[in-house]
Amino acid sequence: MVATTGNPSGTSVTGATRPRALAFWLLVVGALVVAIVAVGGITRLTESGVSITEWKPVTGALPPLTQAQWQAEFDAYRATPQFIEVNGPAGMTLATYKFIYFWEWVHRLLARGIGLVLIAATAWFWVRQQIPAGYKPRLLALIALIGLQGAIGWWMVESGIVHDVRVSHFRLATHLLTALFFMGGLIWTALDLLQLGRDAAARPARLTGFSALVLAALGVQLLFGAWLAGLRAGVVAGGGWFNWGAWPLMQGEVFPDGVDWASGALHALANDPFLVHFVHRWWAWVVVALLIVLARKVRVRSRKASIAVHTAFGTQILLGIATVWSGVALWLAVLHQLTGALLTAATVWAAHAAGRRE
Repeated sequence: MVATTGNPSGTSVTGATRPRALAFWLLVVGALVVAIVAVGGITRLTESGVSITEWKPVTGALPPLTQAQWQAEFDAYRATPQFIEVNGPAGMTLATYKFIYFWEWVHRLLARGIGLVLIAATAWFWVRQQIPAGYKPRLLALIALIGLQGAIGWWMVESGIVHDVRVSHFRLATHLLTALFFMGGLIWTALDLLQLGRDAAARPARLTGFSALVLAALGVQLLFGAWLAGLRAGVVAGGGWFNWGAWPLMQGEVFPDGVDWASGALHALANDPFLVHFVHRWWAWVVVALLIVLARKVRVRSRKASIAVHTAFGTQILLGIATVWSGVALWLAVLHQLTGALLTAATVWAAHAAGRRE
């Protein structure tokens, strides 16, 4: 007979459950999400997002294997506004098309991998009755969220296939923020499970009011970052290699000229590249101030989380400035997006430490 230990959360932990092993797999999925965010950055910067014009969750896992299949994919792409208005006149060939197809295919392949790993891990522990009591609903919610993310991804791509030469920056932001929210849920659940593995009476961490404020502020920054990327607003500051005037000023001014206020302030805030860029670069300092306070609050409970937060936001600020100075060099922009995901992960870690019930 296996002994059962109660805990104040109303769940129970038996000798058969394996919270630490389950946490490991959730962190593996979280690492894959970080990877797909980086690949998503490459996909956006290389204008690869609409290169695959159909959503085939199963059969789409295989790329074209014959010349005829490649030609069929290319013909479908040539009917998109992006090809008709941009890449066609620029003389895009099948060989060039294969390059952008590759990045979108890798992006979708990683998405499939994330879903399969999460579902397989959940099924394995579930069938073997090794999921701690109270965690099955969380795992099902995470699986549902990755399914929703797939649908959002296609909804985003469709906007560039049908309506415009680029995907909607609003849909792009929804896609990115959902991915980061999903990653945050994975990390928070994994940390709860690790705590449970150390102490059978441990209760799930709570989200404190201040931590919620920090995460909300970071979410606003990520939202404007996604809008900035979708609007191609990284270059409006006048950057270029070694053009130091692109930061902290924008085109030589603190507040940029060229903001279109014709449709109102709210419309400009969400749609004008100059204003979106301005808000993104200066709201960052509000987020930094809040992150410093959060990191100081948790440095006793989790010094590693505190160090991770400081390291991530420091690196992110430097990469953001370098990206603007470079005129949005691809490798710097991708590193900036990748570090944004790592900063989100570090902030979730710190918020979990702040709400941990000792």
